[in-house]
Amino acid sequence: MIDKIKEHIAEVEKFATESKEAAEDFRIKYLGKKGLLNDFFAEFKNVPNEQKKEFGQTINKLKKAAEEKVASIKNSLEKASDETGSFRDLTRPGETVNLGSRHPISIVKNQIIDIFSRIGFNVSEGPEIEDDWHNFTALNLPEYHPARDMQDTFFVQTNPDILLRTHTSSVQVRYMENNKPPIRTISPGRVYRNEAISARSHCFFHQIEGLYIDKNVSFADLKQTLQFFTTELFGKSKIRLRPSYFPFTEPSAEVDVYWGLETEADYKITKGTGWLEIGGCGMVDPNVLTNCGIDPEEYSGFAFGVGIDRIAMLLYQITDIRLLSENDVRFLEQFKSAL
Repeated sequence: MIDKIKEHIAEVEKFATESKEAAEDFRIKYLGKKGLLNDFFAEFKNVPNEQKKEFGQTINKLKKAAEEKVASIKNSLEKASDETGSFRDLTRPGETVNLGSRHPISIVKNQIIDIFSRIGFNVSEGPEIEDDWHNFTALNLPEYHPARDMQDTFFVQTNPDILLRTHTSSVQVRYMENNKPPIRTISPGRVYRNEAISARSHCFFHQIEGLYIDKNVSFADLKQTLQFFTTELFGKSKIRLRPSYFPFTEPSAEVDVYWGLETEADYKITKGTGWLEIGGCGMVDPNVLTNCGIDPEEYSGFAFGVGIDRIAMLLYQITDIRLLSENDVRFLEQFKSAL
């Protein structure tokens, strides 16, 4: 009799099914009121005394094995049923998937990078925490130079030679120090200036600056590059260059694009002139080339810079620059179509 029970234990352990009906038949066979376990327990009284202990242990082992098998099959069938109901019913309506949004700054930055990459410019990056040499001195702004007042700077209090960069021109200095001409690179990034925060200005914003160094580079090359850029980005080809001053370029100019006066908004953003300033530019000062280890007698070049935040505000009619850094989901969701 004990050997027969052991055979049933082995049969229970091998049993497997994916049918609810077969699982129920199995449960009734062993655990039902008229199941085998009840028969074996009823037989217990006829077992010789010296075998009762082993007989009882073997029956309990069979009972435990049967209960565990029934529970295991039940869980397996329920899980399969849930998966079938959730994923295999092709008539069920799909669940809405929330798409992420690119930030308008990222959208505009990527557009500008794509435009300049088509005419051979690569992308260079550098640290946002800079030293005085790369941010000022190498760019023809020695200590106590009055032009430093043009950029209110965040200095690191423990070290006056360390600061938050005020422009990405510092990246251009590092690039010139480590690369020989010809150089054709753009430097996008975040910059910091100690300015009052308002709807039109912030203490940090984003720039993208370009640099081209080679033999016989002229101001005409600069204008043609800016002409291509404004046409591709704004769809407007008319630009003008107004004389200006930047310590690291000579001559220097402000870049205006003709926006037009077709709508009331055009009058507002151009102050009724139709012209809109988008950045600055100029021929790289020979002193800057010398500071970066490039011979100004052999090479010349131009540099330019535009504000990404300002262009984003212009393209998407954003009226408050603070919206770009507040991470309001309601604001960001408006740019899902611009992925």
